[in-house]
Amino acid sequence: MTTAAVATHLIEVEFKGNRRAFYRWNGESPPPVRTALIVQVERGEDFARVHSIGELAEKRHAGTSHGKASPAELPLAVRRATKHEIDTAVRLRVDEEAVRKAALEIVRELKLDMKVSDTEWQWDRRRLTCYFTAEERVDFRQLVRQLERRFSTRVHMWHIGVRDEARRLDGVGRCGRQFCSSSWLPELRPVKSSSAKDQRLSTLNPAQISGTCGRLMCCLRYEHEFYVQSRKRFPKEGKIVTTALGEEKIVSNDIFRDTVTLRTAAGEARTIPLTQFRKELGESAPAIEEQPGGGRELVTLREPKPARGPSRGPAGGPARGPARDAVREDPDDESGDESGEEPGGTDEASTAEERRADAGQPSEGGGRPRGRRRRGRRGGRRGRGGPEGGTPPQGGPPSGAPPAS
Repeated sequence: MTTAAVATHLIEVEFKGNRRAFYRWNGESPPPVRTALIVQVERGEDFARVHSIGELAEKRHAGTSHGKASPAELPLAVRRATKHEIDTAVRLRVDEEAVRKAALEIVRELKLDMKVSDTEWQWDRRRLTCYFTAEERVDFRQLVRQLERRFSTRVHMWHIGVRDEARRLDGVGRCGRQFCSSSWLPELRPVKSSSAKDQRLSTLNPAQISGTCGRLMCCLRYEHEFYVQSRKRFPKEGKIVTTALGEEKIVSNDIFRDTVTLRTAAGEARTIPLTQFRKELGESAPAIEEQPGGGRELVTLREPKPARGPSRGPAGGPARGPARDAVREDPDDESGDESGEEPGGTDEASTAEERRADAGQPSEGGGRPRGRRRRGRRGGRRGRGGPEGGTPPQGGPPSGAPPAS
């Protein structure tokens, strides 16, 4: 085999307990899946089997948590395992159960609050890993000393959760199939209680929606997005609407048959298609919704009100609009002066009203005296004179003072 024919391939290998890692393989082609290999680990060599190769290995390396955590320079797989090396690995797997029982005896003697779930020998017997679960922090230093003295090897303690424990030990779920976490699930993601609530499973016995590990089943995540998107097309359950038969309460929705179950005030129930429900609801504009306090709120669709005509003032003339009350200026226009007067001339009625306000006399409409509004050049604060406490105009008497004779 020439040097040009040698290529490097990415492979994913699997150790005991569904523990996986990525390696490089030098050769014309990668080894087939389930091929036994001897690979290089942190301390020595270990036994593993090929889990994925080619395009699938590339995809899993980019998408799985253990792939993203892999070092930049992947280790190299040493060689294919021989028949003798495979037999050695099988004997080690049989011996691991006796090691676990011995560790449990020492745990009971030391009265440690922990559970030894599994033990794993490295293929060259240079390290022994003990996997355990515990509710609180455990001081296992004395346990490690006794295990190292008894088995004459380096002992490594690994704290795992209950879901990781179920993944390592494997088993059959209530569906009758192998655990998803042990068979095909790339990584264990948290399952929220809202997933069961959105699927209307929260009212059941918690044991019926929990897996062997005692946590919510991983499969609750698979169809969660489908339930969320499907229920957006349906009305809210418990809502009271006005249909062709009058006020009815929405009892339940069937997202698979696209039906809505309604119940009248007399207790009569009926199930109609979602399309028919929308038609009936569209013919009746009002809709009644239940409030958290037990009351009801009537929501009515109203036509937009026609625009009103110009209103009349107290003296029979047109009322002063917002443009008369305050002079507005474009903030981008810098051509206005600082006096605050409206460009283009002054209105006689407006000028007379302002004079009365400056003199402290009541206006013609019988309202309270108003002072001249002042503002800055670029939309500053505008004060109001009179008893409201605004700033009086400069050069004139204070608001409310008698006019000078």
